[in-house]
Amino acid sequence: MTDLHRRFPCIPDMEAAAARRMPGFVHDYLIGGLGRESSVQRNVDSFDMIELMPRYLSEAPSPDLSVTLFGKRFDAPFGVAPLGLAGLLWPGCEVPLAKAAKAHNIPHVLSTFANRAMETIGPTTGDNGWFQFYPPNDPTMEADMIARAARSGYQTLVLTVDIPAPTRRERDIRNGMSVPPILDLKTMFQIATHPHWASHVLRHGIPDFENLSPYYPKGSSLKQSAEFVRRVMTGHLGAERVRRIRDAWKGRLLIKGVLDVSEAQAYLSMGADGLIVSNHGGRQLDAAPTAISVLPAIRSAIGPDVPIAADGGVRSGLDVARLLALGADFVLIGRPFVFASAAMGASGGDHLMTILKTELSGAMAQLGCRTVADLPAFLHAPTPLIPRADDRRPEP
Repeated sequence: MTDLHRRFPCIPDMEAAAARRMPGFVHDYLIGGLGRESSVQRNVDSFDMIELMPRYLSEAPSPDLSVTLFGKRFDAPFGVAPLGLAGLLWPGCEVPLAKAAKAHNIPHVLSTFANRAMETIGPTTGDNGWFQFYPPNDPTMEADMIARAARSGYQTLVLTVDIPAPTRRERDIRNGMSVPPILDLKTMFQIATHPHWASHVLRHGIPDFENLSPYYPKGSSLKQSAEFVRRVMTGHLGAERVRRIRDAWKGRLLIKGVLDVSEAQAYLSMGADGLIVSNHGGRQLDAAPTAISVLPAIRSAIGPDVPIAADGGVRSGLDVARLLALGADFVLIGRPFVFASAAMGASGGDHLMTILKTELSGAMAQLGCRTVADLPAFLHAPTPLIPRADDRRPEP
């Protein structure tokens, strides 16, 4: 057993180490929500409601974790969710995470608000890369970003629809978290007392929104650039804009931020190839339902053939199994990859991917489940929020 496995055998251990290494204003941005942060907590707590029925009278071989999406086979049914400001949360983490995803043959989703450009990350991830697109309200800028994503090798665009307006997060207000950061005495003290984070900033430089920086007005200061980003990256995505993006993007299109059944059906009618059921980590609306509470209804409404991914609150390979049992084809994981990077540096992503695969394989072995596609047959759900799954047992 390696030293990393002894020190960080699970995500909660990585999260605790990250909290010690990150300045308070950065850590609060990573873990926080808004209001009472009920949605963030519900995302995590709701997994405890999902029971899976083990069946030990089985001759199932070692579990097969692989999954095929859009004709591409992945070695596990989870991937790295888009991480906005990842290069500020743990400087230098973005390229190692992309490389680890490629090595483990799982998807890596690059955020529009990442601190490394699509032109850097796209060639690193190859056909394992997806680009998460927050469309700007400038049509010329929108069209150019779509073209850049295609030139960078991305074949899957993740159109995110759930940030129509800025949010007001009390943690960030109290801590002075902003772009650019407010460097007052309190912030400087936090940086000075967290030398690991500060040294990574010195090594990798002050992070910028490299996907957006080509569009900054010439001669802009950091503050002016941030104001430009806030101005152009707002607004609802109505049907007309969704159709326009669908027409412009020639690859696969996933819609991220879907919670409502009727909207799920509408996006598919507009040409979406799949959906990502998500409440944005509980960071947009504190009263929003969890992915867990709406996923079964969405799956029932759109049928078995449309790919669905889900995210929010995953903290183990067992949680991955639970979402798959509810009807997801795939799971995206965000915050834990920052925890792992902060705890272990460049090797964090690789370590976490290994842990998640091991946990998922162990859970499936306990169930007597051969493939991830079989997991819905092991769902035992006595709670009113989760309808009981078809209890047909896959053949051993």
